[in-house]
Amino acid sequence: MSFDALIIGAGAAGLSCALVLGSAKNKPFAKNKKIGIIAHQKSSHLQTALFNNVLGLKPGTLGKDILSDGILQLKNLYPQVTQIDKEKVTHIAKNKDGFKVTTNKNEYVSKIVVIAVGYTNLFTIKGLENYIEPHPRAAIEKDRIWLKNTDHLIKDNLYVAGTLAGWRSQFAIASGSGAHVATDILTLWNDGKHTKIHDKVTA
Repeated sequence: MSFDALIIGAGAAGLSCALVLGSAKNKPFAKNKKIGIIAHQKSSHLQTALFNNVLGLKPGTLGKDILSDGILQLKNLYPQVTQIDKEKVTHIAKNKDGFKVTTNKNEYVSKIVVIAVGYTNLFTIKGLENYIEPHPRAAIEKDRIWLKNTDHLIKDNLYVAGTLAGWRSQFAIASGSGAHVATDILTLWNDGKHTKIHDKVTA
């Protein structure tokens, strides 16, 4: 299966990225694009999160509920985004069509790849070893990592979002990072014209 953009990870950053990309479905530059997300969530820090300090979320909201609700939100609003369940990425390699993404079950090809998994030292995706460095915004004793990047871009068409991009572990920051990457991809698809997607209340 081939994609124009494939997101790896369905935590705060990955789901935010997918929702923004999906919301551009009616734009001429995006409506024929094939978007996918490998919806691996087991290692997400949201599994044990409790939110009282996030704008727009009811105090006491559980991270695990955001994960499950986010998957349903994406499915119901933007079903054109392919959700790939129960697979874990093991290897990423550059090829003539973009990138070959290998999971424990299948292989995929995508022109653009967004890596949005956690920032622990248990990171196991082969092919990215040269970009792994100690996390610049985490306590040394926590032994966190990031994928070295410039404004979320590791190299052409390979992005990283969320804590793995070097940001602090705050829900709003990770979500914003995913949305940032999505708008960069939409801008790329829109021939470099700066692009963002908003819904508005109409009278």
